[in-house]
Amino acid sequence: MNIHELENKAEMAAGLLTSMANAKRLLVLCQLLDREVPVGELAERVGLSQSALSQHLAKLRAKGLVATRRDGQTIYYRLASPEAHAVLESLHAIFCPREIEVVES
Repeated sequence: MNIHELENKAEMAAGLLTSMANAKRLLVLCQLLDREVPVGELAERVGLSQSALSQHLAKLRAKGLVATRRDGQTIYYRLASPEAHAVLESLHAIFCPREIEVVES
């Protein structure tokens, strides 16, 4: 890979990380890691008003990190970026490791 290709990849990575570099947006993305979530439930889970959540979701949609599906009057959000998913998985492994149960014999 030449320097121009590396610069392009670095710009793409920086753009992704910039979009995720907000604690509330990161919390929203973490809630979408394993499944799609209705917008009302998402607001409750992250502790944001619908209007505040809407602003964060608009930024995430604009960057292609989340996508929506409508079912009647309910809008569901899901993680849409494989790159964001990979970053979230890495962050989850570092900051939210699952406790390993030790079974004594």
